Amino acid sequence: MSSVNKVILIGNVGADPEVRYLDRGVAIATFNLATTERGYVMQNGTQVPDVTEWHSIVLWRNLAEWAQQNLRKSMKVYVEGKLKTRSWEKDGQIRRKTEIIAENIQILYRPDIYRNAQRDDVQSGKEESSEAFNDEAQAAPEVQEQGGFFDGLFRN
Repeated sequence: MSSVNKVILIGNVGADPEVRYLDRGVAIATFNLATTERGYVMQNGTQVPDVTEWHSIVLWRNLAEWAQQNLRKSMKVYVEGKLKTRSWEKDGQIRRKTEIIAENIQILYRPDIYRNAQRDDVQSGKEESSEAFNDEAQAAPEVQEQGGFFDGLFRN
């Protein structure tokens, strides 16, 4: 039987991707992704705080160049890829780092577009306006209103 190395994450981009080019012109982008497990209150009244996990994401070639053009800090993204752990020696100690090598990435929510649309609505005197959203920005509020598993995933 074969094995599976598959990771699926939905989280917030921690900073704009850093892109560099290897000797042969191959692009590599890296950024951190935050996933947060929401806190709760136990039956005895104990408050359990939010827990945020940070993941190192690596993108190669065309995906790295796409990320440089399109990804920005605080965007909510879907990342699909595989785990890879690399190790090296520094100052006599072996260091290890586990990364997600992304094979697919999709933007789920762009706060910059949503904020601009809200500002346009306020300036034009409209409470809600579908005219202010472009197709990509309009998708995010519709997804937010769905119930079930995705309910609450798209809120910051």
